[in-house]
Formats: sequence, structure tokens, C-alpha cells
Amino acid sequence: MHKDLKDKGLEILAFPCNQFGSQEPHDAKWIQDFVKKYDVEFPMMEKISVFNKRQHPIYKWLRDNSELKGADMTWNFEKFLLDGKGNIVKYFMTSSDPNACKPDVEKLLAA
Repeated sequence: MHKDLKDKGLEILAFPCNQFGSQEPHDAKWIQDFVKKYDVEFPMMEKISVFNKRQHPIYKWLRDNSELKGADMTWNFEKFLLDGKGNIVKYFMTSSDPNACKPDVEKLLAA
């Protein structure tokens, strides 16, 4: 989806985290090298914490200002769709296929 819509304004930011079943134990360089084999073109940010007192401010803001209403995320690969002004438009659970998000993204980009 990113390749199809990046020229229309879609930006995807990925935030690795090791707090979901210890699935991301490696450092930033290893993560960058790993995602290359999946042809990832969007920015892969530094690994951050999404829980406890070390929770990154972006995750606190996302969970407090989305339909999560302050609840913790349940697993990795949860997605938040924001508009060009930084407002949260929609939240997608882990089970949401990224391609299933495409109609919402296209609608937002067309607005």
C-alpha cells in the first residue's frame, strides 16, 4: 500500500518494540537490515517502549487520543491513521490486514 499511495501523501512510520512477546530483541541496525528483505520503504524508527513508566510519549498520546481511550495496546502491529494535521482518524487492531486499511487511507488522501 505504501508504494501505491506514497506519491499521494501517505507516510508510514514504524516503531519497533520488544514488549510484545520479546519479538524484537535486536538493536536498531539489525532491525534496519532485517526489514530490507521485505522491501520496506517507510521510516523504521528507533525501538521504543509502549508500556510502563518508560512509555514513549507518542504512544501515550496515541492511546489517550484514539478510541483506545487510554487503554494499552494488546499486541504489536496496531495501526493509527492520522490526517495531515495530526488528528487521529481511525485505529486498527493488530488483526487488521494493512490492505484492509487502504479504503480509509484513500478516502483521507482524497479529502
